[in-house]
Amino acid sequence: TVVYHFQAHGHGGYDSDFSDEENGEKSVQKTKSIKEDGLLIKPFQKAKQGSVVHRQFAAEEWDREEARKRRFHLIAMDAYERHKKFVNDYILYYGGKIEDFRRSGANDKTDLDVIRENHRFLWNEDDEADMNWEKRLAKKYYDKLFKEYCIADLSRYKENKFGFRWRHEKEVISGKGQFSCGNKHCDEKEGLKSWEVNFGYVEHGEKRNALVKLRLCPECSYKLNFHHR
Repeated sequence: TVVYHFQAHGHGGYDSDFSDEENGEKSVQKTKSIKEDGLLIKPFQKAKQGSVVHRQFAAEEWDREEARKRRFHLIAMDAYERHKKFVNDYILYYGGKIEDFRRSGANDKTDLDVIRENHRFLWNEDDEADMNWEKRLAKKYYDKLFKEYCIADLSRYKENKFGFRWRHEKEVISGKGQFSCGNKHCDEKEGLKSWEVNFGYVEHGEKRNALVKLRLCPECSYKLNFHHR
């Protein structure tokens, strides 16, 4: 049988002989609970806030997260896609038309256009005196041509007008202009004859002459000498 002894204190209060044991047991349980909660918290986990955060702080956090997402989205784009996005954003916020941002291609030139404008049948020292990048490109192309035999265009032979150009690598390998007829529209390989022609031409407003060699079949040789019979 358990006998409980109570002792009265001032103001009519009561005390129990088991009160100290109960308080000690609760303190141990609370300490144990705090330790267990500490073990469950991850190193990178933020502490829980007991109250609602301030509206300004929440807005700043939201803006920071949105900026991070936009930055990631822009980094994932290539340069052209990023450029289009900026242009579309500009039009969306400030107005205008997409045509206002399109560059004019009227003055665009390819390497072939530059070579055609600056090409010379023969380069001399005066031509190389004042070289810009366009002329250097044309000269580089000229240096790759083979200048032993010419390829001829005899399509306007009745007007006494002829076109001549130097051979390129593929034509040299195939024998065009040396082992087959030098007329660009003829591939005859029999009865070829060598000719030296004084080629007069106008280039960049200047009249010039060059002595060139070519190999032609009998029919094309007739066209070459049509006005000299």
